[in-house]
Amino acid sequence: MRRLFLKMTCATVAATGFGLGVPALAADADDIAIDAPKDLTDAVIHASAYGAKGDGITNDTAALQRAIDATAAVHGTLVLKPGTYLTGSLFLKSGMALRLDKGVTLMGEQDIAGYPDMPTRIAGIELSWPSALLNVYGQSDVKIYGEGTIDGNGKVFWERFNSIRYDYEARGLRWAADYDAKRPRLIQIYNSSRVELGGGLMLTRSGFWTVQVVYSNNVKVSGITVRNNVDGKGPSTDGVDIDSSHTVLVENADIDANDDALCLKAGRDADGLRVNRPTENVVIRNSTVRTAYAGITFGSETSGGIRNVRVYGLKVVGPVRYGILFKSAATRGGRASDIHIRDIDVSEAETGIRINLNWFPAYSYAKIPDDLTDYPSYWTTLTTQVPKDKGLPQVHDIHISRVRARGLKTAIELEAYPDAPLSDIHLEDIDIEAAQFGVIRHARNVHVARSRIVAQNGGKIILENTENITGLT
Repeated sequence: MRRLFLKMTCATVAATGFGLGVPALAADADDIAIDAPKDLTDAVIHASAYGAKGDGITNDTAALQRAIDATAAVHGTLVLKPGTYLTGSLFLKSGMALRLDKGVTLMGEQDIAGYPDMPTRIAGIELSWPSALLNVYGQSDVKIYGEGTIDGNGKVFWERFNSIRYDYEARGLRWAADYDAKRPRLIQIYNSSRVELGGGLMLTRSGFWTVQVVYSNNVKVSGITVRNNVDGKGPSTDGVDIDSSHTVLVENADIDANDDALCLKAGRDADGLRVNRPTENVVIRNSTVRTAYAGITFGSETSGGIRNVRVYGLKVVGPVRYGILFKSAATRGGRASDIHIRDIDVSEAETGIRINLNWFPAYSYAKIPDDLTDYPSYWTTLTTQVPKDKGLPQVHDIHISRVRARGLKTAIELEAYPDAPLSDIHLEDIDIEAAQFGVIRHARNVHVARSRIVAQNGGKIILENTENITGLT
């Protein structure tokens, strides 16, 4: 498996163009050019012709996979009649479309054996992990669309994670729980290009992350609804994770999740620094975030770098903890830079804008207890030491404008490290009302212009180890 993974990794560099001079977005870019799936024909394949029942009882995995293979052979569109199709992992192929019409539901089976382990990246490290319910894995020219539903049926996996988490926390192993409690994602787009997803799809009850775009390029996610707080609270059920990928558009999404709604990632610690692939040239726009950890999140996996990102037109209904969040750790490394965020409306949050580069230490800093000798190999990956000069993340050239937020506890919290301060942070046309102003710690060249930030309990911004902070007095 390791040899296969290394082979695919090398192929990804060639396919995606990482390190080959991906053109940057213009500073004022509202749009992004995404190469659409090509060479699709008018041929239509019906899943029922290959034995798919759609009765909610029969396991349709094998029949649906046969239909997928037949559709790809003619570069056509696979159509399912209304019904509920109980299935494990499905693997879409190059040169095909999957149309899920209203009344069609793909329902994930609850036996983890139905999701075969395959090389991938999970939460910042490369490892073998259960495949997703729907996979575009090493493919190109794929379209998934319609007004149907993809239902992960994930409560059994949430319960498994929660039982492991509480046991691990008591043993100082919180950092390992997400990796050991193997859970299927809903949709994985891995090492692929020219992929479109959306058109009205309902995505619900994912066992883990909902849509993960990893090592891929020219991906468009447009018109999805995510509802993961159904049948309980799905832990770590992120909405859309863009992970070491480039040339990605996410638009017209409506997300209710129990973790990050819209998140950009680029690898964790030693393994992420080894892979060293950025997330870059991304536009996220015109979307709604309901319950979530944050409206828009960068990190915490930042090792490969996150750059050339435009985010605008977000309505953050909440409740969320943070309207805009950057998070990383002292072992993570990487740079977040050339990021423009504007036109964000936050209705219910604890903090409006937060940069926290020492995020969640119990999760971020992994150490194997001395009395443990029998553990998975990826624990060694997670605990590989990172030199301090490579571990401190760098955040600079961040532009945030036209943010409106009301009823917050804290307006802004911007914190880094003495040896790696934040730099060149620009806040313009900000209108925030909060109980307290907040703090800027370990930062230089933070400029606030044409803004109204009201601390209802009085007081001023707390400044510690700062240089050239303007517009706050």
